[in-house]
Amino acid sequence: METRLLGYIDGRLKDGEQREMEKHLAACPTCAVRVNEFRSVGSLLDELPMIEPSSAFDVRLQARIAAEPVKQSWWSWFGAAPRVLVAASMLLVATVWVGHRPLDRVDIANANGGEETQAMQDQDLPVLENYDVLASFEPLTELPQAVPADDSTDQEM
Repeated sequence: METRLLGYIDGRLKDGEQREMEKHLAACPTCAVRVNEFRSVGSLLDELPMIEPSSAFDVRLQARIAAEPVKQSWWSWFGAAPRVLVAASMLLVATVWVGHRPLDRVDIANANGGEETQAMQDQDLPVLENYDVLASFEPLTELPQAVPADDSTDQEM
């Protein structure tokens, strides 16, 4: 009910809400006191003289508003430099096009000799399959370390 007090005092409530509020005020002395206090404050404010702004008030207010710095959005630099916008968009399109273009491996093989290149790739396939075996080939670890060459004969000359 407290949220409707000011609406009741100002006469902004609907008829049903107005009657409900009057019933509540008849039963609740605390709310009735608050309504009377708000009405007395309103009547005191009505007794105060109305202050008229000076004739230069509008001019000074408009000058202060005009003196405020204008906050520009980050889109505003696109309008000032359309060439930058065109160049950036072209660069973006080219990057996306190059990045998503699939490689045509058949054309690469045909350009480098066609069937010969394909035959060489087929021959290298078993070597590539055995790479894992050769990479960790245990007998290679048993070989003696390489001896550095003697550079003393080069220094005497």
